[in-house]
This record gives sequence, structure tokens and C-alpha cells, in this order.
Amino acid sequence: MKNVVTSLLFVAFAALSGQAQSLSGVWQGVETDTGDRDGYWPALLRVQQSKSGNVLGVLYQEVGEAPQVSVTFQIRATRTAGGLQLEHVRKLAETGRSPFSYWCDGAITFTYDAAQERLTGRATYRPVGDCDHGTFVLYRVKLKSAATVPAGAETTIRVSGRNVLWYADAELKQPVATGNTYRTRLGQTTTFYLTQGFYPTRESAVIPITVQVEGGLLPAQPAPVATLPGRTISGVPAPPPAALPPTLRPVAPGPPAAPVLSERPVVLPTVLFKLGSPELLPESRPALQQLAAELLQRPGLRILIAGHTDKIGEPQKNQVLSEQRAEAVKAFLVQAGVAPDRIRTTGYGDARPLHPSPDARNRRVEVSEAK
Repeated sequence: MKNVVTSLLFVAFAALSGQAQSLSGVWQGVETDTGDRDGYWPALLRVQQSKSGNVLGVLYQEVGEAPQVSVTFQIRATRTAGGLQLEHVRKLAETGRSPFSYWCDGAITFTYDAAQERLTGRATYRPVGDCDHGTFVLYRVKLKSAATVPAGAETTIRVSGRNVLWYADAELKQPVATGNTYRTRLGQTTTFYLTQGFYPTRESAVIPITVQVEGGLLPAQPAPVATLPGRTISGVPAPPPAALPPTLRPVAPGPPAAPVLSERPVVLPTVLFKLGSPELLPESRPALQQLAAELLQRPGLRILIAGHTDKIGEPQKNQVLSEQRAEAVKAFLVQAGVAPDRIRTTGYGDARPLHPSPDARNRRVEVSEAK
């Protein structure tokens, strides 16, 4: 995309193999590499594929630092030898339009990685204004482990997707796990609700994943909620273990979990912030509560919190923002009961990226034992 906004009129998907594979579902990700060094455009593609090979759906995109500027297109497609050819039908909605903004159109050839449920591709736009090219990366959440498991057996549920967040409820108020795997015991058929933290948009979808249970009860029950002793994620007093549904008891205690902290900096998982802001997102809480629990169990430990940003924006502002994000994590830990004099903070701005920019994972917090 170029200037303020862009999008596409035609999209072509090419599968790695010659076999036709269904691409139905919700794909979430980002467009970059448009010639605008700091520009990025979160994208959401919803695809519904019929048995005949025809594809219907919608494409939604936002401007990275201005989500109020967006567009939604209706699309249709036909099967081709290499994959799918998607065609823009009509614009369903547009927000933030101005005399100086426009959406580009053109074509994108995507490669489908079935193992990671990832679409990557290069866009070639019609030469209107300064439209020329762009690179897309999109992921789909899909169950990759067994869809049916034995009742009461220790099970690892595995899904695809990027920066996956698991919840026990469709309202996303009961976080369960983070990442692409979740180890648990199920006593009955259970539905989890998953989102991706990889360039989320206002249209980001909640994906239900149901795991059937052999030999268990049929009705689905909420998954167990991650808690700290005596409190839940929301701070409401947690029930005693006996109050949990008997068919969904946590895995039997094994060896103690590996500590979060070490002398080397550790990137805290899912500690996310609003774009361009030090405000913590709700999905940050499980990782921060785990850190707080470890600090409360090790009262003599002192830590250093280092904030980082991506390279979007001005370096001076990124430096300030990284320091503010480190302070936001410290404030959370102090509120959880950790003494403030045990925590030092610093910020490195955009000087120490871990991934090629732009990548949301560079907006991170690292924690290490203070020397």
C-alpha cells in the first residue's frame, strides 16, 4: 500500500503442492514492504469455499497507526490450476476517507504453508498514484492435534496461528493459556475460544476450537481459568480447587515449573501494549501474574525490567515509550504486592530489535535478575 491507505482488487493464491486445499476460514496478518519504510497495514481476510471451488468472502484492512482509517471489500473467486483467483466485487464500507487517501488495486500471489497455516505473498498493484507493490503475511488458527481425545488423559492440544491467546469463554474474560499448545486433562467435550495477537484489528475474530472427548460427558464446559493463589485474573477471589468441575481438574502436579527469571534477559510472553502506548492489554495479565508469583516466592530477588519498541515512529519518542512500558510493568508488579525497591527499569527504544521490522514482537518487555 502507498500513501495513507491501499488495498487490492484481485488476489491469487498458489499452493505449494499441486493438490487443491481448502483455504476457508479467517486469515489475520499484515501488509508491509510497500515502499513506505514505516508503513504497515493490518489485514483480515475471511474466506468461504464451496465444494465446487468457488470462493466468497470479505477483505478488511486498517492503517497501522490509524485504525480509524479502514476499508472492507466483498470478494469472490474461482479455482485455478495454481490455487485461487479472488476478485473484488464491491466496497462494503470505508472509514477515514480524505481527499489525500485512496486504496490501490492489483494482484497478489500467495504461497500456502500448510504446516503453519500461513499465507505469504507479493502484491503487484496497478500504477495509480504511487501504488506499486506490497508483501502480505497472514495466519489462520486451526486445530492441528487430534480432534478427539480420551476422557481424563493428559493431552496436549496444538493449534496453528501466531501469538495465540486461549480463553474459556467467547467473551474473552477467562484466559486459559498462550501459545500454540495447551496441556490439560479433559473429562468432556470442550470448546476453547482463540484469538491471534499478530497485528490484530477491530475486526479480529474469535475462533472456537472444539475438542471431542471419548468416554466423557457430552455437554461442553468452560475450560479452567488460570489463577494465582487466592485470586483470578480479574482479581475476584478464586474458588478452592474442589469447586472446579470434576471433569476439568488441572493436570496433577509434577515437577515445579521452570522459573521465569534468570541472569540473562527473558522476553515475557504475551506482554502486549496498545500501539504507540504504554497501556497494557488484558492478555498481558497471565504472564505478569506468573512473574509476580515467582517474585513473591523469592523475596530476596531483585530484577531489571527493560522496555523495547519496534522501529515505527521517531527514535526519540520510541525511547520514551520503551521506558514508559517498563514502568507500566513495574506498576503492575507493585500492585500485585512486590516491593518497588526490588525493581529497576530501563528502556532501549527501537535500538535492539529481535525481528526484522515491522514486527509486533519487537514491542516487548525483557526481565532479568538485577546484578
